[in-house]
Amino acid sequence: MCNKTSVEGNEEQKVAVETKPEPVNEKKVEEKTVTKKKKKRKKRSWKYYCVKLLVKIAVTIIGCWILLTYVCGVYVNHNNSSYPMIKDGDLCITYKLSEVIKGDVVAYKKGDKVCFGRVIAKAGEEVDIRDGVVLVDGYNVVEDTVYETSNEESKIKYPYIVPKNKVFILNDFRKEVTDSRVLGAIPEDDLRGELIFLIRRRGF
Repeated sequence: MCNKTSVEGNEEQKVAVETKPEPVNEKKVEEKTVTKKKKKRKKRSWKYYCVKLLVKIAVTIIGCWILLTYVCGVYVNHNNSSYPMIKDGDLCITYKLSEVIKGDVVAYKKGDKVCFGRVIAKAGEEVDIRDGVVLVDGYNVVEDTVYETSNEESKIKYPYIVPKNKVFILNDFRKEVTDSRVLGAIPEDDLRGELIFLIRRRGF
């Protein structure tokens, strides 16, 4: 009897050993998940990447258009009216959102061209030119570089009161009378921003 029971016990142990589940190999599972991910990535066609590229290009173009239309301006100066600060051929970058302040060099639209000049007076102020000196509300204009300012070729009468929503602009190179002495005060809507940066392209 003892022998039979021992034999039966041995057989049960063998069956248990045979039916014991195999240990899970974690590396194989990770490899399977990686291969599945790779397969999913490979499913993306060339059309997907073309659309993705076109979307990026469109977003970039729209962003640049908004920046150059409402925030900044890029212009090339084609004269020496603002010499020596700005020379002929300089690449000028302006900031359109800045507040107009007297003494700032700004870009402004004159017909089909964009010119540069210095804001001398704002709306409501009185401008006068006497003996080569510029006066605003009776006081001399303080400037870093002083040029003799003539009013001989002016087309406006002095003293001149700057109208509402306009600014009085003079060239730094005062011998070139193509500024407010001829044009009158410049509407603020024609301003194209304050000069914040320039690249000297020639005449180093």
